[in-house]
Amino acid sequence: MQTSPDQGQVADAVKGNWVDRRAPAAWRPYLRLSRADRPIGTWLLLIPCWWGLTLAVAATGFRWFDLWIAGGCALGAFLMRGAGCTWNDVTDRDIDARVARTRSRPIPSGQVPLRRALLWLAAQSLAALAILLTFDPAAIALGVLSLLPVAIYPFAKRFTWWPQVFLGIAFNWGALLVWAAHAGALGWPPVLLYLGGIAWTLFYDTIYAYQDVEDDALIGVKSTARRFGDRPGPWLAAFAVATVLLLAAAVLAALPAAGAAIALPGVALMGAHLARQARRLDIADSANCLRVFRSNRAAGLLLLPFFAAAALV
Repeated sequence: MQTSPDQGQVADAVKGNWVDRRAPAAWRPYLRLSRADRPIGTWLLLIPCWWGLTLAVAATGFRWFDLWIAGGCALGAFLMRGAGCTWNDVTDRDIDARVARTRSRPIPSGQVPLRRALLWLAAQSLAALAILLTFDPAAIALGVLSLLPVAIYPFAKRFTWWPQVFLGIAFNWGALLVWAAHAGALGWPPVLLYLGGIAWTLFYDTIYAYQDVEDDALIGVKSTARRFGDRPGPWLAAFAVATVLLLAAAVLAALPAAGAAIALPGVALMGAHLARQARRLDIADSANCLRVFRSNRAAGLLLLPFFAAAALV
């Protein structure tokens, strides 16, 4: 049965979000398809971009074009996260209809027909491409290459217990792309930053996956949460430690001693935040898992003022 836009709120959306309250009624199903009512994913895509930019500026100096890179990343993260989520919902429409948390999404609930979802996907992708084309050729090439992991990710849970790895590959690509947009080439610092971001994604998306572990088991969908069962603690600790070590290595590879001394406390604070999340986590409580997962926006943003301060040295 067709669901009206006014009554089409998605189950795990932020309560009272701007889409449900203020967006034009005709646009709401499409904005929900892009997860605009659940902004945490946009933040988690954007934060590695800003990590890469601030660390690159600290390493090689500021250019006025960096202001456009920062703004372009924010708009591009919104568009590409929306395009990625649209693609994910197109490929997962049958699975989503069988999972309690996702059956209210626009495609399985009937708010957006498949053909219109594909047109919406194309529109978002083209808008993101227009931004990408303003960057350095090396960044453009990396942006085009990023479409491969984005395309593969929705299928990963069908063939591996580690789909979170594929999400990490896609979600942290901006650390590489933005470094190339600033510097015109890559090096070890952005690669280490990228790997640290992947470890962070394994941490937070495992927490997220515990919301659906029972439904996933019933329909045969794989995840790290199902792989780890009721003992995720050692794995989460390993992912957190790997995150901290790789981010610290990126700082040390990018900055001289004075800059690293300013940036490294930010890495330590982020590590403390991840440890606190692990202590607060209750995998039997879906609402708790969602709250802890969403707190990763604050965890990731902790690094930015320290990287920015290092650029002033």
